Amino acid sequence: MADGEVKLLDFWPSMFGMRVRIALAEKGVAYEYVDEDLANKSPLLLQMNPIHKKIPVLVHNGKPICESSIIVEYIDEVWNHKAPILPSDPYERAQARFWVDYIDKKLYEPTRKIWGSKGEEQEAGKKEFIGILKQMEEVLGEKAYFGGERLGFVDISLIGFCTWFDVYESFGNFSIEAECPKLMGWVKRCLQNESVSKTLPDPKKVHDFVLQWKKKLGL
Repeated sequence: MADGEVKLLDFWPSMFGMRVRIALAEKGVAYEYVDEDLANKSPLLLQMNPIHKKIPVLVHNGKPICESSIIVEYIDEVWNHKAPILPSDPYERAQARFWVDYIDKKLYEPTRKIWGSKGEEQEAGKKEFIGILKQMEEVLGEKAYFGGERLGFVDISLIGFCTWFDVYESFGNFSIEAECPKLMGWVKRCLQNESVSKTLPDPKKVHDFVLQWKKKLGL
């Protein structure tokens, strides 16, 4: 089951795609990376994800798995020989899934308001974003990682957003470190893991991409 061809359809600045790349790196899985042009989606992407037509899509032996958090769970189950991502305890596993669902439902929209709007809408996005990060700080508590002593499901699901922090700070004119120092400590711990540091793109590259994207959108 774990053998065979593995292909990832992705887009390099996507924090959702970053999750999958980190999970694959944690497990040491070799795969073919396909960077999609989201303005001109490939026939393969449309074929493999006909419902949402979105990245990331993991294609394992010709079969597609869609939605980043589902893909990470799939990777954990299929390549279960090393680096467990989800907790073994059913309650802890349920909690991890709850917080990943929270991140998925809550975090993207306010961040888009920070870099993609101005005035009251931007301020509302900023306030909501900081509130979510403060909530995640409470969940983290005094632990090194959300799952305890090592990188886990919640960490992998959240850490990709940190490559966009420079974007949020420069457009929103605020400091995440000043607002959420504990969370920034967690970011630094995550970056000590090779699977994270070697996977995440340079924040400056992300910043340049957003500048170009805003020009294209006329924002």
